Amino acid sequence: MAARTSKDSAGQPEETPAATVRTQEYAAGTGWDVGQTAPKDAFRALGGEGMTTPVGPVVHEHPGGYARQIVTKGGRVTQGVRRELDAAERDGEA
Repeated sequence: MAARTSKDSAGQPEETPAATVRTQEYAAGTGWDVGQTAPKDAFRALGGEGMTTPVGPVVHEHPGGYARQIVTKGGRVTQGVRRELDAAERDGEA
């Protein structure tokens, strides 16, 4: 007994497409590690010559005056964000 195959309009057997598997995406979680979602805004005041030097601790509300926003609530914590947070801790002000 012969197996039946469907044919397209040119008389060629139709190829069944391979199954497409979508990757599952999981939330990275909330926290201050790289890849996670920031639980709060993070700012650091600016001071010194030309108001460009980060000073003081990391705070979670705008400190007033000049400040650098490191990350927003719900934003992804990147390597740069982590470096800023670590720099504040090294300064002994976090």
